[in-house]
Amino acid sequence: MTQTSSRARAIIVGGSLGGLFAANLLVRNGWDVDVFERVPDELAGRGAGIVTHPELFDALAAAGIEYDDSIGVKVQARVTFAQNGTVLSERELPQTLTAWGKMYHVLRAALPDVHYHAGCTVASVQDGPDQAVVTLGDGTVLHADLVIAADGFKSPTRERLLPEVKLQYAGYIAWRGLVEEATLSRETREALFDRFAFCLPPREQILGYPVAGRGNSTTPGERRYNFVWYRATSEDVQLPNLLTDAAGKRWEGGIPPTLIREDVLADMEDAALTLLAPQFGEVVTKATQPLFQPIFDLEVPRMAFGRIALLGDAAFVARPHCGMGVTKAASDAMALVKALNTHGSVQDALADYSRERTQVGAAIVQHARHLGAYMQAQLKTDVDREMAERYRTPDAVMRETAVPARF
Repeated sequence: MTQTSSRARAIIVGGSLGGLFAANLLVRNGWDVDVFERVPDELAGRGAGIVTHPELFDALAAAGIEYDDSIGVKVQARVTFAQNGTVLSERELPQTLTAWGKMYHVLRAALPDVHYHAGCTVASVQDGPDQAVVTLGDGTVLHADLVIAADGFKSPTRERLLPEVKLQYAGYIAWRGLVEEATLSRETREALFDRFAFCLPPREQILGYPVAGRGNSTTPGERRYNFVWYRATSEDVQLPNLLTDAAGKRWEGGIPPTLIREDVLADMEDAALTLLAPQFGEVVTKATQPLFQPIFDLEVPRMAFGRIALLGDAAFVARPHCGMGVTKAASDAMALVKALNTHGSVQDALADYSRERTQVGAAIVQHARHLGAYMQAQLKTDVDREMAERYRTPDAVMRETAVPARF
């Protein structure tokens, strides 16, 4: 790869949603951009549901990306079901729910192919006296005025820059899955679709909402239902067992869905039928390829290192209760571009960006901790116990979960 452009150059490490938001915004603002994504295949088939917030649509508009109502499925209200399936509480709250694949498609289609390099691993990133230096896995050395690390919650770039910062296990996992609308019974479809729904077994929580189906269809009957089920899981015994595949290999941080043992899946389905409202029990047991993710917290003291910036989950990993992961990354990208347009030097812009976004990231992580306190395997502090009581009622859960940020 040769560098011939005289424009300011940015290299983005990671081609998922955060990296694509940053790339589209920078290209629109006149930057020469290269995105390096280590996965060789298109990412559009990955992920599940996303709760949208106004800031997410602001970022799309700022990047000049057009969208219409097919961006997601609209719901008007929230509901909490008792274990027997009756309604405990309802609340009006219009929202748009989209799918990871739909958002990826919109962002990737807006970015010309010349900017996106799949199957390219970044071996190292270093700041230099005049430019940052990026070394690819094949030994290619590139120079850039700006490097953005958008390489996810296990960010190798962050690990090299901040080796002392580690992911902290929250004490519980999240089972996730998607089920085709057409496979569900009429009663379950009528109870769950067109609403954001919850069920609150002791020290657990499941939530779900409709998202687009195959081909990003939002037509009734062709949609999917996305669920997230939080379950307390001890770090010393239960989690290692869940992360061990049938061959006896233990996976650190997460196990590929296809390698989850059959007995683990069977136990999960039995628990769903025993503990959850029947509507959710049906959803969980009919989901295709369910997976689970250990829930982590992570905070960084700063997001800028000369000409290198951290973005999205590479900087702050918040529990999913806020529903802010993608919106946080989009807002990071907007703040970064705004700082670059305000300051004369990249270093000054990134320092300003870091000051602003570390405060926001820390606030989101803290709020998500409070929302998840009652699901932790062990409540260790007075604050944990206070927050567990505060956020355990149906009304509190519906009021605080996945709503627009107030930070």
